[in-house]
Amino acid sequence: MARYTGSVCRLCRRENLKLFLKGERCYTDKCAIERRNYPPGQHGQARQKFSEYSIQLREKQKVKRMYRLLESQFRRTFAMAEKVKGITGEALLVLLERRLDNVVYRLGFASSRADARMLVRHGHILVNNRRVTIPSYYTRVGDVISVKEKSRQMGRVVSALEGAQRRGVPEWAEVDRENFSGKIKILPARSDITAPINEKFIVELYSK
Repeated sequence: MARYTGSVCRLCRRENLKLFLKGERCYTDKCAIERRNYPPGQHGQARQKFSEYSIQLREKQKVKRMYRLLESQFRRTFAMAEKVKGITGEALLVLLERRLDNVVYRLGFASSRADARMLVRHGHILVNNRRVTIPSYYTRVGDVISVKEKSRQMGRVVSALEGAQRRGVPEWAEVDRENFSGKIKILPARSDITAPINEKFIVELYSK
């Protein structure tokens, strides 16, 4: 399957926003945004003109890269959001938050969504005591997400839990760090997503 193999720091610089794609590094002075706060490339520091389309495209790219999805995956998620009753943009963000790889990251078992996806893919994550290896699995209210007992001593899991206190746990979930488990209390709401996202631009882009 196609995947991005370049520098993820370039993605943050392109969107002019910390997407927290490198875990703990993003909280230090080594973060690319802190060092070079302008888009990559030889024209990165040139004055840029933004059309209505480019603004909408950049918003879509930002969210897609934040949740580490391919274009086809993001488009499928948007199609699902269109079928949900209510506001399409908000439904899209809620679906993205409910993804298993995102929940593992939010609970603090991984330092980034990329690490969370790896943990899920390699069978280190359990949902209701059953192994789930699909990162796009949509969690539900009452689901208990835990790290497999044999995987709890992994260095990346331990270090992620140590650094997770900086991010905190969203109100829609609760975590038991001693038992390496967490629970979905309620479905995520739009107000729980604090990242600077204007989902209306994404809806306008796909509605053309």
